[in-house]
Amino acid sequence: MSGKRHLALLVTATLLALGVAGVTAGAARQLEIFSWWTAGGEADGLNAMFEIFKKRYPGVEIINATVAGGAGTNAKAVLKTRMQGGKPPDSFQVHGGEELTSTWVITGFMEPITSLARAEGWTKVLPKDLLDIVSYKGEMYSVPVNVHRGNVLWYSKKILDQNNLKAPTTWAEFFQVADALKAKGITPLALGDKNKWEAAHLFEDILLSALGADGYRGLWTGKTSWTGSGVKTALENYAKILGYVNADHAAGTWDSATQMLIDGKAAMTIMGDWAAGYFTSKGWKPNVDYGFAPAPGTAGSFVIVTDTFGLPKKAPHRDQALNWLRVAGSKEGQEAFNPLKGSICGRTDCDLNKFDVYLRSSAADFAKNKLVPSEVHGSAAPENFATQFNDIINVFVTQRNVAATQRSLQAACVSAKMCK
Repeated sequence: MSGKRHLALLVTATLLALGVAGVTAGAARQLEIFSWWTAGGEADGLNAMFEIFKKRYPGVEIINATVAGGAGTNAKAVLKTRMQGGKPPDSFQVHGGEELTSTWVITGFMEPITSLARAEGWTKVLPKDLLDIVSYKGEMYSVPVNVHRGNVLWYSKKILDQNNLKAPTTWAEFFQVADALKAKGITPLALGDKNKWEAAHLFEDILLSALGADGYRGLWTGKTSWTGSGVKTALENYAKILGYVNADHAAGTWDSATQMLIDGKAAMTIMGDWAAGYFTSKGWKPNVDYGFAPAPGTAGSFVIVTDTFGLPKKAPHRDQALNWLRVAGSKEGQEAFNPLKGSICGRTDCDLNKFDVYLRSSAADFAKNKLVPSEVHGSAAPENFATQFNDIINVFVTQRNVAATQRSLQAACVSAKMCK
């Protein structure tokens, strides 16, 4: 080989190496976060964590891969396609509990983050209940960034005050209040169930009121029958409640239902406390513009919903993914995120002075109430049951056949191997 040709090949090889290195370095300076946080306070909270990440790790391009649709109904389908196709994001939003473990951990898609959790001190500041629902066989697989409460009644203070009405604490009281409002042409209860899960969410709270915390928990372990009298009572109540919702509920979403209170078009809605984040984003203040109470019949119970982030195997930018988890699990990150999101910290050491009166109330209830899992939001049941549950309840909303719905729910429970 001539000296010139040898030199040319050496230069070419060097340039190719530099090119590849350049691409690799560029790729390493990216971070793709996948979530369904697109509305109001949830988007604001996510952006607040992004800003902290940028300050800690400057020069990293953040790809905010959001898919609209509350509870992740649309995002989960997109994520599943990507994960099964070998193209995971660097980290993704996932509900703690069965959604995490059954869908992603047991199936081998996630890396444990136990060593990171210990190094960051998370195991010392996260409650055992939270650690349990993000762990499997002794390993931790995601970090909880928040705690939401699923069983909350929200109401317009203006509408209830003007009509000399108080927030109902039982369904019997709800029907009295609703009748009074309906007689004046006011929609008592706002609902937007375009994405199915919203109707199932409302039913989840009705189930809790009918069965109590222990009976409700039994639904997910096979100890409480779906064909029993408690579920029958819940469905009968639901059928009656549906007579007080807006006629166009099937065209709306959770946030459009929440907006109905702001617009003066409805008096109440039942939704998780991400609604508080939505109110905040619209300038509404607790105990001034809106009031809050446990969903009727559920005082003393706390339906726990936790959003978490984990580390997929083959994350394209693994080091940046780990840095993201460090931010998501940090006191600074959670104190920036949660007041905007309408949730409380997963950590126990956050400064509650940074939170409004509603969130301080939620934190107090979280500490003393009976904690129960949410089926709709991933912690109580496997995904195959959750999908059937949403479909069955949405059929019920239109047909209102109690016996047929009970049979369908029991069959779904058996097929998901939760019941015998």
